[in-house]
Amino acid sequence: MTDVARLAGVSHQTVSRVLNDHPNVREQTRLRVRAAIAELGYRPNRAARTLVTGRSQLIGVVAQNSTLYGPASLLAAFEQVAAEAGFAVSVGSVRLLDHRSIAEAVERHLDQRVAGIMVIAPVTSATAALDGLRTDVPLVSVDGDPASTTALVTVDQVAGARDATRCLLAAGHRTVWHVSGPPDWFDSAGRIEGWQQALREAGAEVPPLVSGDWTAAAGYRAGQMLARVPEATAIFAANDHLALGILRAMSERGRRVPEDVSIVGFDDVPEAAYFIPPLTTIRPDFPAVARAGLALLLEQIESGRPASRRETIAPTLVTRDSVAPPAA
Repeated sequence: MTDVARLAGVSHQTVSRVLNDHPNVREQTRLRVRAAIAELGYRPNRAARTLVTGRSQLIGVVAQNSTLYGPASLLAAFEQVAAEAGFAVSVGSVRLLDHRSIAEAVERHLDQRVAGIMVIAPVTSATAALDGLRTDVPLVSVDGDPASTTALVTVDQVAGARDATRCLLAAGHRTVWHVSGPPDWFDSAGRIEGWQQALREAGAEVPPLVSGDWTAAAGYRAGQMLARVPEATAIFAANDHLALGILRAMSERGRRVPEDVSIVGFDDVPEAAYFIPPLTTIRPDFPAVARAGLALLLEQIESGRPASRRETIAPTLVTRDSVAPPAA
C-alpha cells in the first residue's frame, strides 16, 4: 500500500479510502490510485484486512454435490453477486444434506472465519439440521423449508406452478395432469400445491398425481403411461428434463405435441428453446434469488443480529410452441 501511495503521490490513507470505495476522494485522485494499483499489480491482503476491520470478506456456502440445474444455477448466481459485492465464496460440497453433513460443513466454514453462511437446502432432511445449528455467524437458507425459522430466500414455486397450469387451462384444456419431482424436495411440494390450487380455482378435476424425479428417464416412463390415457391432453412437468422425457414418449406413441398433447415445464434450461417443439416453461430468476440471499446475509453482518425474514422471488412464464388448444 505504501508503494502504491508513493507511485500515485498520495498518502497510504488515501489508498485505503480508494480500496474501500470511500466517497470523500476526488475522481482524479481515485483514477491515479487505481492506475498505480494496476501498474504494481497490488492485491489487498484479505487476512490482514480481517484482522484490522474484524470483518471477513469470505462467505461460506453449503450445497449438495449435484449437477441438477436449479441448485447449480443458484450456486453460480450467488458466486457472481458475491464477487460483485467484494466477497469471495468458499463452497462446502456435501454428498447428503443431512444433519451431520451440514454441521460438519458449517464447522469447516467457521474455521475459515467466514462472515456468513448460505445453505442451499431444497430437501426435507436439511430442515432439522438448520434448525439445530447454534452459531453466531449470519445464516441464510436458499430454497429451504418455507416453515423454517431460518432466514430464507426461495423461488415462488407455488406461483410458478399456478402459472403453468393456468397457461394450459387458458388454451382450452379441461384439466391438467402433473408429473412431479421427488417427494422430499420443497420445490416439488410447492409445484404440486400450485398445480392443485389452479385446478380448484378453475373448478377443474384434479387428476391423479404421477410421481417422478428430476430426470428425463422418469419423464419418459411417465409419458409412456400418460400416452395411453386419451383424456390426458395437457401435462405440467415439474422440470424441463421430465418434459423432455415426456416429449419422446409421446412421439414414440404417435401423440403429437402440441396438436394432441400440450406440455409445460419448469426451470427454462438452456436447451428448452431447442426441444421439438420448443418448450413453454417457467423461468426462475436465480440472480434475483442470489441477490436477495446476499442482502439478507449483509443485513445480519451489519446489524450483528440474526434474521428470520422470508424473501420469495416470483418466476416468469416463457411461452413457446408446446401449448395449443385441444384437438376437436
